[in-house]
Parts: sequence; structure tokens; C-alpha cells
Amino acid sequence: MAGKGAEADEDDEEGAEAAPASKKGLLANKKLLIIAAVALVALLGVGAGAYFFLFASKPATHLAKAKEAQLPLVPPKVVFYNVPDIVVNIQSQNGNPTYLKLAVALELKNAKEEQGIKVLMPRIVDQFQSYLRELRVSDLQGSESVMRVKEELMRRINVAVAPYRVQDVLLKEMIVQ
Repeated sequence: MAGKGAEADEDDEEGAEAAPASKKGLLANKKLLIIAAVALVALLGVGAGAYFFLFASKPATHLAKAKEAQLPLVPPKVVFYNVPDIVVNIQSQNGNPTYLKLAVALELKNAKEEQGIKVLMPRIVDQFQSYLRELRVSDLQGSESVMRVKEELMRRINVAVAPYRVQDVLLKEMIVQ
């Protein structure tokens, strides 16, 4: 039994020596794997950055060229209809008579709508007159105020000329005196 015990002790000693050696090998392998993984991630980051820096701007220029090629060579088919000048008295704070002269053009889709607008012009003038007479001088000061007036005129015109549709109201002249 002594022989068997001695052999067992020798196996234990060999196992004890083998265990630290294998742990050192595993630790060295783990460190090597971590270093390799970090290097791989860094390499991928540099490669992706180089790709986006060098090649990402080129498709944008191709898209811009494609958009330029798609632009129509023929101007859009819109019609501008000039509304007769309108002069109305507007409200002033001090009671002095103040007048507004307004000249506008209506943007229409096509010439067919122009005929319908001509027939409905008395409605348009009536809508302009009733709205513009309620304005004050302060309602016409500044670009934001002018844009609100244009939007309101457009809304009123489209109600008056339905089923036709006015695309835009273009101010040609707006004089407050």
C-alpha cells in the first residue's frame, strides 16, 4: 500500500505542477485574445472611418447630378391672372382717412382655370373689399403682417372661386397712404 500511496502522492505533485502551468497558459491565451480583439476593433474602426471619409461624399455628388438631370427643361405651365387694382379706405387710430392700394396677381394651374376666374371676378373683388376695409394700418406693418394678409386673401379667394383653385396670391403693389 505504501507503493500505491507513494504513486498517488507523485500524481498529486505532478497535477499540482501541471495546474499552475496550465493556468499560466490560459491567462496568456486570454490576454492574447483580448489584445487581438482590441486590435481588430481598432482596425475595423479605422477602416470604417476611412471608407466614410473617402467614399461617402461621392454618392452625394452623384445624387446631385441625377437631380440636375431630372429638372424639366420646359418651364412649369402656370398662368398668372392680374386682378384689377383695388383701392379701399382702411381704419386708422387717429381718425384720419387712410387708403390702401393693392395690386395682386393670382397664380393658376393652367389657362382653362383663367376663364373660370374671369367669370368669378366680381366675387373675388367683393371678398377683397370686405376683408381689406377691416384692416388697420398696424395690420400692414412688417413682413409677417403682409404674409398674414396674403394667406387670408388666398383663403378667401379659394372659397369664392371653388371648385377652381388659386395656387398663390402674388403682391405686385401695396401702398398705404
